[in-house]
Amino acid sequence: MVKNGQQAGIRSLRYAADGGVEVIAFPRLRDMPAGSAPQPVQRADFHVLAIVDSGRGTVTVDFVHHRLEPGTIVWIRPGRVHRWDDIADVDGTLVLFRPEYVPLGSPGAAPFGPVTWRRPGRPALVRLAADHLRREYDASRTRPMPGSAAILRALLEVLLLRAGECAPPPPAGREAFTAFAAAVEAHFATSREVSWYARRLGYSPRTLSRATRDAAGCGAKRFLDDRVVLEAKRLLAHTGITVAECARRTGFDDTANFSKFFRARTGLAPGAFAARARTPATSAPR
Repeated sequence: MVKNGQQAGIRSLRYAADGGVEVIAFPRLRDMPAGSAPQPVQRADFHVLAIVDSGRGTVTVDFVHHRLEPGTIVWIRPGRVHRWDDIADVDGTLVLFRPEYVPLGSPGAAPFGPVTWRRPGRPALVRLAADHLRREYDASRTRPMPGSAAILRALLEVLLLRAGECAPPPPAGREAFTAFAAAVEAHFATSREVSWYARRLGYSPRTLSRATRDAAGCGAKRFLDDRVVLEAKRLLAHTGITVAECARRTGFDDTANFSKFFRARTGLAPGAFAARARTPATSAPR
């Protein structure tokens, strides 16, 4: 299914299956190291779409706990650090696929879209699309044919469109935010100045801040700082690196400045956050 790498506590998952699309069920996930207990923290270079049919549990994506229950759709995008916390009783379908297989305009495919949502309205069509894709995938494994890959890709597109149809609608006119968010993802360790991104993208800082507030509910500077804090939290919680190394990786030349920045936005010193994050939790919230 995937090839494993290791980044001091974060398991890197690289897509390795033939065809670009793989369909599995939660029981198989539980049988893999990725579904073992204690559950490892993972970062994949591919998309994971999960459709929960029965059972209840949780998945944690970048420190946010998401409940799993019948009707939940989960979309974990590449690069998101996640852990399947409590899936002993969960059943349903998981689809793993390469980033280039996401159709343009798919409602749920925004890189910063929601992680989970419910499938109201027409859930039967989502289930039908998932079942069709699973059956064709199984057929491609037992009796492959020249058109198998094309069939799977077409059925994946149907499933993504059906699943995305249930997702919360994105705000209109978010081109500026999408460009800014992508630039932040690529360069947050290079610059923490909104004006730097504005010059690169051809927008004014005010336009970026307004677009970010409309799309993300906060200003551009807050969005940028939050991304730096998120990466710092990932490194502190899931790797064994020092605070100084964490500062360097997130773009700070001075460890003291990084510590001040981190404490101002989290209320904790970096070392204190790392110690607390590495303390085993008694149970996952429900």
